[in-house]
Amino acid sequence: MTSVTVTNKEIASKQLGIMLLALIGLLFAGGLAISNLMTAGHAAFNTDNLGLFWGFPIVIYDYFLLTSTGLAMVASMALIFGGEDYRPIIRRALWLALAGLLGGVAVLMMELGHPLRALWAIPFSFAFSSPLYWKVMAVSFYVLSLVILQARMMKPDWQTQDLRINAMVTLALALAVTAIAGVVYGSQSFRPFWASGDIPVAFIFESLLGGLAFIIFFTYLAYAFNPAAVPASVKKLFNDRLTNLLALAIFIHLLFVLARMSSGLYGNAEGLQVWQTLATSRLFFAEIFIGLLLPLVLLVNPRTRIRPWAQILAALLVMNALLIARYEYIIGGQLVPLFKGAWAPPLLNYAPSPTEWLLLLVAIFLSNAVNAFGEMTLRLGREG
Repeated sequence: MTSVTVTNKEIASKQLGIMLLALIGLLFAGGLAISNLMTAGHAAFNTDNLGLFWGFPIVIYDYFLLTSTGLAMVASMALIFGGEDYRPIIRRALWLALAGLLGGVAVLMMELGHPLRALWAIPFSFAFSSPLYWKVMAVSFYVLSLVILQARMMKPDWQTQDLRINAMVTLALALAVTAIAGVVYGSQSFRPFWASGDIPVAFIFESLLGGLAFIIFFTYLAYAFNPAAVPASVKKLFNDRLTNLLALAIFIHLLFVLARMSSGLYGNAEGLQVWQTLATSRLFFAEIFIGLLLPLVLLVNPRTRIRPWAQILAALLVMNALLIARYEYIIGGQLVPLFKGAWAPPLLNYAPSPTEWLLLLVAIFLSNAVNAFGEMTLRLGREG
């Protein structure tokens, strides 16, 4: 009894430490980013008027948004189909979805020239023909659904069967947000690197992969990376079903990436030639071999898949691989100028500016602060 009490106190103190560190980092990174934006405006970003309009902040926003919808999908499907076995991770997944979404939206607001104007201008623009309009509307209802579902799970005696209708609505909205995000890119026929009918489906699998990886990593973080403090029900879930699902999701995502690379390398449409540069870059090799294949090996090998260190490492590597994939997809699709001439090079050059890197830190620190606050106050790992 005494050892359990001490462990709980240690975990609580470490969660407090995580939140304080995240808040300090948020104040530092956010303060510098806001200062740079107030001084230089949009010139603080390394985008240009040759065709590269969406830079690293959009990468960050989409990464956190799709991770959020992936977490919501996993939690919702656990409520609908999984039963009581998934009970230990559902509330944490839903709170992580809210925390990640806050981090991504905060970066988007700082990327926009007039963020407060966007709050009313976008919903009341009634631009029904624009996928971006429907994306914003879907995200709004998605947030509302997440909050309602999380609020209903605050009762100690919540039952999965009582929440299935709410879970179905949340799942439908998460799928809608993810699919519309894919349509935003996949429908742009003037950019062959992006344009494809399978992008909405690829985004859904990518979101699920991110959701599974985040659940595993942040569950261990909630217990201060101390495997002895992790409840037996969580260990059982991680050692069996969740690692199997994560390995399957890695494999499917890897197939999508390699299939798109093959089509791009052998395609002759204007814009696809960027694959010849991306496919030979160190970043791409790191994504494939370190971020995807290595975790897949760790999770398929029976001797390592049940090891906490292997599960944590696999989840962390996948999280980084997905950020690289999002960067390559959004930035790579813009590296070929739309209207080439003597004034435009064959490929545009882009690297995130210091301000753009600061925005990544803002998203990470804000999401971690919100998540740590939830772990401390809401007892997200509580099963009852």
